[in-house]
Amino acid sequence: MYSYIKGNITEINNSYIVIENNGIGYLVYVSNPYDFQMNESLKLYIYQQVKEDDLVLFGFRSLEEKQFFLKLIQVKGIGCKSAIGILATGNVSNIESAIEAGNQSYLKKIPGIGPKAAAQIILDLQGKLETKKEIIVNKEYEDAVEVLVALGYKKSSAEKALSQIKEKLDTNSYVKKALTILVK
Repeated sequence: MYSYIKGNITEINNSYIVIENNGIGYLVYVSNPYDFQMNESLKLYIYQQVKEDDLVLFGFRSLEEKQFFLKLIQVKGIGCKSAIGILATGNVSNIESAIEAGNQSYLKKIPGIGPKAAAQIILDLQGKLETKKEIIVNKEYEDAVEVLVALGYKKSSAEKALSQIKEKLDTNSYVKKALTILVK
């Protein structure tokens, strides 16, 4: 099983690209081949599909895209070609948002996805996707944790003190408030 291939793009077709690595050209099906450039050097995440009469590689620019593809192919009635077609229609977060919202009309606009397939995708994946909206990183909060650890506090103690602060602050204000909590 392959995880990724690093190499140069040597051929672009309407459904696949060829990426050369150490003198071997790998034919890889991708969602949007014309998003790639000839001779572009890149790291392409790979899914290898093995059938009794065929071996096919599917490629993705990001690990997020690959993970979403893996979830799609677990849906009843959605194969690799359908999943790569779904990815070709938009970015992952838009498709995930449509699934989470139960928006069948958005999914039915995707070529090859009818009402039954759209309903099945929503049924199988709704509530099981990690959307980027749920993963909000507060840089100031993270920096405050690092400052408190540098001052000698345990990371768990620093995070516990900072979790008591409900408003969004700058790093210095987080540290000051956390110190007053930790000193008590």
